[in-house]
Amino acid sequence: MRRHRGFGGRMFAQGDLRFVVLKLISDKPSHGYEIIKAIEDRLAGAYSPSPGVVYPTLTLLEELGQIRVQEADGPRKLFAITPEGEAALDQNRGLVDTIFGRIAEINERHGGGPAPQIVRAMENLKMALRIRLSRGPLNADQVAAIASTLDDAAKAVEDS
Repeated sequence: MRRHRGFGGRMFAQGDLRFVVLKLISDKPSHGYEIIKAIEDRLAGAYSPSPGVVYPTLTLLEELGQIRVQEADGPRKLFAITPEGEAALDQNRGLVDTIFGRIAEINERHGGGPAPQIVRAMENLKMALRIRLSRGPLNADQVAAIASTLDDAAKAVEDS
């Protein structure tokens, strides 16, 4: 979900995401997907950064020597903070506190909204449908199968 741009049309000001990612990794070594989920959860579903934003940020932090790969399992990398990363956080403590203060405000405003996991799942479904429909026309069997799947999902949600 990429709605709700809270800061001048963007969720984060230039360079802020770098400190958000660095701080989250300092709290707990994490994989890229875990960082995306942590940001989404802290913002109560109001925003979820795309992998196309988070993974280049991880690469930058690694190139700056502020994080390192603690372990890798194929393409999945667990990132941990380095002493250089801790120093960067210390040097920018005021900015980091301000960023996380804004995040807490957004969380408070949106905390009563739908669970971030549900919002993310809805967005994933919409994207999957857009991608499939963009690949070309569907035959009657495909239309029936997709409609049936969506109807089944709707019924399961209603019954939950």
